[in-house]
Formats: sequence, structure tokens, C-alpha cells
Amino acid sequence: MRHELKIWPEYFAVAWAGHKPFEIRKNDRKFKVWDEIVLQEFDPTREGAEYTGREIEGFITYITDFQQKDDYIVFAYDEKYRQE
Repeated sequence: MRHELKIWPEYFAVAWAGHKPFEIRKNDRKFKVWDEIVLQEFDPTREGAEYTGREIEGFITYITDFQQKDDYIVFAYDEKYRQE
């Protein structure tokens, strides 16, 4: 399954730099290991709140709900592609 996910610039920048190969998300999509993810930078401060066009694509490699709020998970991912 492919999941396209909004991510705010402050978090996207750290992921883009390679320092945050994980996401904390509400598990409303029933994420699974090997699902494809697309992190799409979304800037809510732009007029009309817009996507910037930058993306990181990858595959989920690990999922845990340890110490998370109800219905939240942490997933690790391996990056496969970037778009500026």
C-alpha cells in the first residue's frame, strides 16, 4: 500500500538532512511493514497553505506502539527517492 503523508517544514528539514528516519503517526491508515510512504512537505504558513513540491519516498521497515498514545505508532523507514 502507498501512503502520501503531509509533513510540516520543520520536521521535513530534519528528515531531508537524514537525521530523522522515523515518523510518529496516528495509525488511522493501518500502516504495515513494507508499505510505501511519501512524505510531502506542506507549509501551512504559505497563502492558502500549500505543498512545496519536495518529497521523500521510502518503505516502512519497522513499527512499534511502545509508549505511544492510543492509536499512535512510530515507524522507521528506508528512503528510496527524493524530489525537490
